[in-house]
Amino acid sequence: MSSHNLSHITLDSLDLHGYSVAGEESVIGIPQLDVCFDIGKAPDQIIPIQNVLLTHGHMDHAAGIAYYLSHRNFLKMTPGVVLTPPNTIDPLNQIIQAWGRLDGSRIPAKLVPMRPGEEYKVKPNLFVRAFPTKHTRESIGFSVIERRKKLKPEYHNLSGPELVQLKKKGVSIDSPLEIPIVTYLGDTSYVDFSQLDYVANSQILIAECTFFEDEHTDRADAGRHMHIDEFGPLLERMNNQYIVITHLTQRTTVGQAKAMLRKKLPSEVFRKIHILMDRKYRQVDNGKVLQQPTDDPSQS
Repeated sequence: MSSHNLSHITLDSLDLHGYSVAGEESVIGIPQLDVCFDIGKAPDQIIPIQNVLLTHGHMDHAAGIAYYLSHRNFLKMTPGVVLTPPNTIDPLNQIIQAWGRLDGSRIPAKLVPMRPGEEYKVKPNLFVRAFPTKHTRESIGFSVIERRKKLKPEYHNLSGPELVQLKKKGVSIDSPLEIPIVTYLGDTSYVDFSQLDYVANSQILIAECTFFEDEHTDRADAGRHMHIDEFGPLLERMNNQYIVITHLTQRTTVGQAKAMLRKKLPSEVFRKIHILMDRKYRQVDNGKVLQQPTDDPSQS
């Protein structure tokens, strides 16, 4: 039996398993990419994922870090890798060491400080890039990007042997190509993320929109969270194929959020929307999806 009743959204070939409610817990894992955005309370479905991308140190996003690392050790897995803002490294080490003393054994961990613009390779052609957000001191978001090589246009008509000969002569026949796969904003107040090409063009954008009511703009500003009045215009400037909305406040139901999104967004943008905590994506404990997602979120 699973420890958490996570939502499960399949977008093309990627499975998103997660849970995100403001102030309660935020965690989203993508097994095919071997990354987990934030760790929440460390649901057991996430333990096999090697890389945790921690956006900031708030408890609803980071409370399960020691359990995640300890349970991987218990299961004889390699130590988990935690990419995290530099100012969280010392506090996380203290937490891990304290739990190790309580547990009676050392908890292996690899904590990697990540600053905006820095990258970390998670697979041979797959890397993570950090970018700044506006929530806590040093908070960051993450983009997972595939890096390929593309044959330069001037060599398209050459044969294989001819290309081999050029390479032997030291001629560079390829140019680098970056394909942004998924971006996770984490908690943040408004930033014009459309100015970051790899964010604006990620296939999947996972973004918080915490507040929807007109009277909640002050709450959004105070907590450094996104309000729909800022979020909507931002989405119109983005080129993402899928948009997954997380971190709704418990003051707003999924149905109310959908109604406001439908009202505020152009139809072509609204059709891209998936709300993580929509009940149609929720799983029962045996891992079966209660209801398969429809292509059009307006049909729910």
